[in-house]
Amino acid sequence: MIQESELKGKLLHYDTSGRITGDYTNSVSYISYIFYKDKTLNKEEQKYLTTLARNTLESYLKDKKTQEINKNNLSEKLTSKSGCFVTLTKDSQLRGCIGNIIAQKPLYQCIIDNSISAALHDSRFSPIPYDELDDIHIEVSVLSAPQSLEFTSPDELLDKLTPLEDGVVISYGFHKSTYLPQVWEQLPDKTEFLTSLCKKGGAPGNCWKKENVKIETYQAQVFGE
Repeated sequence: MIQESELKGKLLHYDTSGRITGDYTNSVSYISYIFYKDKTLNKEEQKYLTTLARNTLESYLKDKKTQEINKNNLSEKLTSKSGCFVTLTKDSQLRGCIGNIIAQKPLYQCIIDNSISAALHDSRFSPIPYDELDDIHIEVSVLSAPQSLEFTSPDELLDKLTPLEDGVVISYGFHKSTYLPQVWEQLPDKTEFLTSLCKKGGAPGNCWKKENVKIETYQAQVFGE
């Protein structure tokens, strides 16, 4: 049974009948609110995951091997399915970043797989050799489940986004792309952020203004070495 102290809540949408009728003196208000179990990782769990990422890279880049994990020694949060990203930087410059938005594997396995992929399979960069590892900094992002964001106009969309808190997924036709919440640090303007995100997925820069665009948001717990 989930205890009350383990629950968190988030307001998804608020509206009132007055917006439709124009009569705000006799209106009814509606809210959509989601409650979810707190999956925040403690310091020990964060340390475990960054160490796991480091040890995975050390072992795989050197010998093409991955370490055996005893799941019985791990907490429920580490063995629960979760989306995650692993980001590798060198001298504060991006060197590789790969992840999964949708929870498909246990969190510890997500970290193992994406550590290897970020180092070797990010098409934007050359593979990281073993002798470069000492210069690599590892950052982990553990994601909440994406939630559809309801809006009726581009202005309302801009108003509902929270920089540095919301990761954003844009789906437009066959195009789909995401930016993690920390990308707001490089693109703090909401219009610029969404335009860049559209282009990242190969869509027109103004796709976020189109009627058939789908927007999802998620949050991330971000920590590093």
